[in-house]
Amino acid sequence: MADPEPAPLTEHALLLGPDDDVAVALRDLPPGLVLRHGDLLLTVTAAVPQGHKVALRELPPGTRVHKYGQTIGRTTGEVRAGDHVHAHNLAMDSVDHTYEFGTARVAIPPATERLTFEGYVRADGSVGTRNYVGIVTSVNCAASTARMIADQFGGLAMDAFPGVDGVVALTHDSGCGLVPTSDGGQLLQRTLRGYAAHPNIGAILVLGLGCEMIGVDSVTGGALPPDTLIEQLVIQEQGGIRATVRAGVTAVRGLLEQVAQRRRQTVPASALVLGLNCGGSDGYSGITANPALGRTSDLLVAQGATTVLAETPEVFGAEHLLTRRAVSQEVGQRLLDRIAWWHGYVQAGGGTLDNNPSPGNKAGGLTTILEKSLGAVAKGGTAELVAVYEYAERVTASGFTFMDTPGYDPVSVTGLVAGGANVVCFTTGRGSVLGTKPVPCIKIATNTTMFERMRDDMDLNAGGIADGTATIEGLGDEILQTVLDVASGRPTVSEELDLGRDEFVPWQLGAVT
Repeated sequence: MADPEPAPLTEHALLLGPDDDVAVALRDLPPGLVLRHGDLLLTVTAAVPQGHKVALRELPPGTRVHKYGQTIGRTTGEVRAGDHVHAHNLAMDSVDHTYEFGTARVAIPPATERLTFEGYVRADGSVGTRNYVGIVTSVNCAASTARMIADQFGGLAMDAFPGVDGVVALTHDSGCGLVPTSDGGQLLQRTLRGYAAHPNIGAILVLGLGCEMIGVDSVTGGALPPDTLIEQLVIQEQGGIRATVRAGVTAVRGLLEQVAQRRRQTVPASALVLGLNCGGSDGYSGITANPALGRTSDLLVAQGATTVLAETPEVFGAEHLLTRRAVSQEVGQRLLDRIAWWHGYVQAGGGTLDNNPSPGNKAGGLTTILEKSLGAVAKGGTAELVAVYEYAERVTASGFTFMDTPGYDPVSVTGLVAGGANVVCFTTGRGSVLGTKPVPCIKIATNTTMFERMRDDMDLNAGGIADGTATIEGLGDEILQTVLDVASGRPTVSEELDLGRDEFVPWQLGAVT
């Protein structure tokens, strides 16, 4: 019997750059599979899992390997054409970029069609996409009390307050022995104040114990919108937990009655602040969901809106692409300064920035942080970079921006929300389950296999881009419409599952005494 006709490479793998050394498997590739790549015949030498890389040519030891047209690492041994390229034969390459500033700026022209959504307009001009009462704790010692109060307003109890999305207890693990003037103390206060001032929070109850270093006045001491409804309770002054819960329930009920009077109104899409995040990434992340979200980012920038990329350790190795897009050397240098800070931070803990990707990322086909970062920055589209912010700093610029956050998803998104993000888009290839109260989180699957397995946890499927049933442009447009619908009140799957309270995780820095 004659040998089967070789199949075109494009039927089984994606080539992301014309001169790339590897292609990404669209499905599990069995050993012995013969593929035609131009004039060459390529025989798969070993099983290549879906989302992983297959070598397109001979690569001697020490060869720089290219994907997306960029270096993702160096070979650690002889690699034959058709070999599986992964951690067993590919390692991190040194990052020795020559940084340029503003040499690849793309000014996105204003959109001719102005889009709108239905939001809650605050007195300071910010716009909420949800209408919550928040219980913000100044210290971990008040966490259980805050939850007890919030739990009194679940389920049918909220039927008396139509138009209010709920009561959310925003608790954390710090605040007691944290010196307020320290870097960690300043960061926690900035985060708590960011949530207290968030346009999705119509009213807040600030709850403390009474003897902590970060007290209730630390939360309300920031510049809150003038229409913010505020109540404060201190457990020790109230006479203990039971008395505080009774007083807290009374206070929250009064706040709910006022917040329930607020109504949505039509506002321009320029009022959106979209947080861009990813987690549980895989080999498809930089091919499907991330570039599609990047198109959405560009479309929103054209509307005059703000988009915020984050996760500094996960742009390391690709930061040179962002500095080229910076509107000034000052903005680009601010990003490089944050990366330099991270080098010192992780070294002090005995690590390096190239410790990433995680085991789950590697199982999904990502080998080095260079490869992961190149895919991660795709979420930021092509627009020029107009500003770089520190963690939980208030985002004030319109356009594409960056916030310095860790890569750990709950901590990263907490910073984005504290900075003012009123919608979050979260791409995932392995299947991260995340909620981000008081902000809706739209989860986008990078591959169809995971989407079908976890359909009840995903809002959108970008896997059709790899399957050939969708395009980056079409999916980007679909994400944009979903953002507008969700901003107008349509619940996400995370909201349907009531997720998000436990994902409020402020970044903890510095010594606790």
